Amino acid sequence: MSDLTVIDRGTCCPQGLSGPADTARHTHEVNGMAWIPGGTFLMGSDHHYPEEGPARRVRVDGFWMDRTTVTNRDFAAFVTATGYVTLAERPARSEDYPGVPPEGLAAASAVFTPPDSVVDRNNAYVWWSYVPGADWKHPRGPASSLDGLDDHPVVHVAYEDAEAYARWAGKSLPTEAEFEFAARGGLDGKPYVWGDELHPEGRMMANTWQGEFPWENTRQDGYDWTAPVGSFPANGYGLYDMAGNVWQWTSDWYELHKAPAKACCTIDNPRGGTEDMSRDQGGFGIAMPRKVTKGGSFLCAPSYCQRYRPAARMAQTIDTSTCHVGFRCIRRGNPA
Repeated sequence: MSDLTVIDRGTCCPQGLSGPADTARHTHEVNGMAWIPGGTFLMGSDHHYPEEGPARRVRVDGFWMDRTTVTNRDFAAFVTATGYVTLAERPARSEDYPGVPPEGLAAASAVFTPPDSVVDRNNAYVWWSYVPGADWKHPRGPASSLDGLDDHPVVHVAYEDAEAYARWAGKSLPTEAEFEFAARGGLDGKPYVWGDELHPEGRMMANTWQGEFPWENTRQDGYDWTAPVGSFPANGYGLYDMAGNVWQWTSDWYELHKAPAKACCTIDNPRGGTEDMSRDQGGFGIAMPRKVTKGGSFLCAPSYCQRYRPAARMAQTIDTSTCHVGFRCIRRGNPA
């Protein structure tokens, strides 16, 4: 589509070209949030994608985290209470996208459109369509609806939408370090949220892609799109869908990780990046700042984007809204 060549508001995953049972170990649970006790862990990985390294020791304070991603039901309550209109529902501002023709500024969002045959996986635009009328209420395009999707994660939310919801709820978005610590559920250094194997004893542990991406999904996990939150086992802190289903916004600006000044040192409560350093030209002449997203999505596959791991990370421009990006919130404070 021509829109995709002029405005980068939802081409998630071009960079991708390159456990425990529900008897969780969390200590407290209040109002759908689990207490994450904090501690020291090995953040990142030296064995997967280069942007995940270097692995380093990090310490985070304790915090509360939503046990699930924010659902369509949750987001609808927010919109009803506030009248909020998401970025995907608003026409883009011409001053933010100089040189883009008016027709390219229509309210729209990116929707996954699987090809019906083998395609070149070096071009992510083959399976992404920038669809006018796609938004959180119409996740697959203007003719779709939320019927039967109340308990699915809200999608087509840009960073400012996630922040607006968090403020309304009296919460915050997690930092990258907080998200990764929580995702690991106490399993320090393990490649997956649930342990060492992607499919332990053949069991599907998250909503990801099975088969040859993007043209063949065998649906061994039972889903070809988003799944209702909590459809797969919780991790060791009682958190659901910390891998797969939808990518999740964090509050950190995206930068490449740096090793601590001294190899022996632990990084304390890191807050990643700066806005200026996070900017990405993206080939469009538009310097749009980027945030870190975590967790992977239902489109992550062993044959393409193996980012259904706690160490994995993805840079997303703050205006990105797609059918596989959502969020969850935290609240910093005491467990009592």
